[in-house]
Amino acid sequence: MTQRVAILISGGGSNMAGLARSMTGDHPARCVLVLSNVPGAGGLAKAAALGLPTATLDHKAFPDRPSFEAALHQTLTEVRPDLICLAGFMRILTPAFVGKWPGRILNIHPSLLPRYPGLHTHARALAAGDSHHGATVHEVTADLDDGPVLGQIRMPIEPGDTPDTLAARLLPLEHQLYPAVLRRIVTGQRARLDLSTEDVPR
Repeated sequence: MTQRVAILISGGGSNMAGLARSMTGDHPARCVLVLSNVPGAGGLAKAAALGLPTATLDHKAFPDRPSFEAALHQTLTEVRPDLICLAGFMRILTPAFVGKWPGRILNIHPSLLPRYPGLHTHARALAAGDSHHGATVHEVTADLDDGPVLGQIRMPIEPGDTPDTLAARLLPLEHQLYPAVLRRIVTGQRARLDLSTEDVPR
């Protein structure tokens, strides 16, 4: 049976587009909705160009977080997703919301969790003098960026790297990792996937 996937975004939607493009052919899942909490987010145009259904729920139009999350839950319930993929969705989801979708929300985070949950991950990795940086796909739980790790991709930090160069080099790696983990999850494989750029011959 084909798995139904909803993708939540707040910005340009590059990870969303990578996920959506991967869900074609013999892939066992399909994207049934791309939803943004930011009206006019660039990812909505990308989704429409891919022929995907879109929706907008402007969080600023709601008086508080619970009312926004109630509307979000209702909108998602209408499309009956088996999985929800957060792809640059810049709203922290409360334990109450996450508890309605246990084990069914995935997120991609630009660090090698458990290092650097939250924001400014590239700058924090550089400030700590780390030798490597990367991205993590994890299950979303009640605690911020603290759910079970489902996949990671690592890359070396190069001399002279800045937060901007790290972010630019990491983004295409995120586009490799997230679709690979998604395919595994929808086929019932929850064992952790570890990838590294150093495993690829130059």
